[in-house]
Amino acid sequence: VQLQASGGGSVQPGGSLRLSCAASGSFGSIYSMAWYRQAPGKVRELVAESGGDTTYADSVKGRFTISRDYAKKTVYLQMNSLKPEDTAVYFCWASVYGFGDFWGKGTLVTVSS
Repeated sequence: VQLQASGGGSVQPGGSLRLSCAASGSFGSIYSMAWYRQAPGKVRELVAESGGDTTYADSVKGRFTISRDYAKKTVYLQMNSLKPEDTAVYFCWASVYGFGDFWGKGTLVTVSS
């Protein structure tokens, strides 16, 4: 299972970005997909997960939206009203039935004026 993330970049405060992560390989169903992030000097934290339930970190509620295209085995993260504190490397994660958990390479999001 491989996860390929894209969509990171630099944006001014208040701007928007959309991250995408596509899963590829020979496997069946994906139970859950999520986005994590890790800011410099901080531990990796869950941003949003789409599985049996949809959950968000309190810091992004109302600003970020996670969605999935099950046919394309892709998860998206729409990020609006971005703040400097959202600056981090964002990682895609997937839990695949019968295969376990997988991480994608990170994509950098920088929010700065």
